[in-house]
Amino acid sequence: MTDKETQEATAVATPAYASDALAEETVDAVVIGGGAAGLNGALILARSRRSVVVIDSGSPRNAPAQAVHGLLALDGTPPSEILRRGREQVRQYGGRVVFGEVVAAESAAPSADGDLRFTVTLADGRHITARRILVATGLTDVLPEVPGLAEHWGHSVVHCPYCHGWEVRDEPIGVLATGAASIGHAYLFRQLTEDLTYFTHGTDLDEDSRARFAARGIRVIDTPVTEVVNDADGALAGVRLADGQVVARRVVAVAAPMQARTQGLEGLGLPVQDLPKGRGFASGMAGATEVPGVWVAGNVTDLVAQVGASAAAGALAGADINSTLATADTDAALQGIAEGSPKGATG
Repeated sequence: MTDKETQEATAVATPAYASDALAEETVDAVVIGGGAAGLNGALILARSRRSVVVIDSGSPRNAPAQAVHGLLALDGTPPSEILRRGREQVRQYGGRVVFGEVVAAESAAPSADGDLRFTVTLADGRHITARRILVATGLTDVLPEVPGLAEHWGHSVVHCPYCHGWEVRDEPIGVLATGAASIGHAYLFRQLTEDLTYFTHGTDLDEDSRARFAARGIRVIDTPVTEVVNDADGALAGVRLADGQVVARRVVAVAAPMQARTQGLEGLGLPVQDLPKGRGFASGMAGATEVPGVWVAGNVTDLVAQVGASAAAGALAGADINSTLATADTDAALQGIAEGSPKGATG
């Protein structure tokens, strides 16, 4: 399954909502991505009286899930409801949320006072100019090429023991290995059930790990998995092996490789880094990147961040953006005074 096919298979569009008009004037910041990281970054900026526009493609990674878990005070809240509240709150402070897909983002000629400028273009041809950019496009989970796996993604096929673990506790769980990361994955899911089977699925499993699995009562099956099997009601019932045997399972856990959503952002020249569990944009403190004027936040740079951590990262990035804008505004004011005086700022 290609990255594009996986994204299409696992993507679920959010419910339709009214889109704000795209600002025609230069704005302080454009946030690319309308998830937790992007909306919280926009909220911080809007509350600082910055003009901010969020561009939201409407296909968040966690849309298939019934609820967000592990988020204090909001545990059990549907992802769509959290995003609805987030958009409402950004708008409450004057921010705009625009439904659209970014196809290009690149540096533009600086302003007359030397401040940075960027141009962001949408799929429908519209474009907007911004002083700063926050990229919060999230990531795509690249599922193994096993027929039937994607249709249960976010329900009976899960990836995160902290996001979904409690809900699948005591169920017969199968870990479909994708690589070395799946070994640690198995220990985490063993905490949730006594009935755990590890399908190596062509990956290596060393003798020490096999011994440790045996000590924890984790069954190991080396025969490759060929498909996911459903019951008469369409629920996940097990997996079929290459020898034809069906192993009954109600849940399949997959430590799927994760890839940052970078489409349309190539023009920014953001550095990308390989991480233990996938590939994402490199970033420093508060999400700052090596590209002046561009920040990243959430799963696009921190692949394992849950909703709360992504939102917090967006807030930090938003505050840092506001700080740099405040400095730029002051520099411009001083320059204006100097240029307005024949003898310069010192008189």
